[in-house]
Amino acid sequence: MDKELFDFVAERVDILKVSNASLQETKDRATAWKKAVSADSSDEVFETETNALLDYLMTRLVTIDQAIAFAEGPAKDMFGAEAAANMLAEQKERKENGEKYCNCENHTASTQLLAKFGRIEL
Repeated sequence: MDKELFDFVAERVDILKVSNASLQETKDRATAWKKAVSADSSDEVFETETNALLDYLMTRLVTIDQAIAFAEGPAKDMFGAEAAANMLAEQKERKENGEKYCNCENHTASTQLLAKFGRIEL
């Protein structure tokens, strides 16, 4: 197994495991990946577990338009009007600059993984 690729995945999995932006299911899946590859470091296990994680992450993508909608709605109740307004301004600027996905810690790690394995383009 390529150590550089393994380290790339492991670093992002570590983010997914602890990010406040990660759902519990995402944390659980990241933890499961870590446990599986720690128990068996074979290429086959790495490939199988990584593909399972990527399949899951594909279902959790948040587009920039969804991030904008979140900032316009639920973010106000969750973080307050001022924080939501700042979030909205940031996401709109990011969209103008051609960004495609949410840039929270969780989604950044997710999109980096998905792009690395050719599942999406950043």
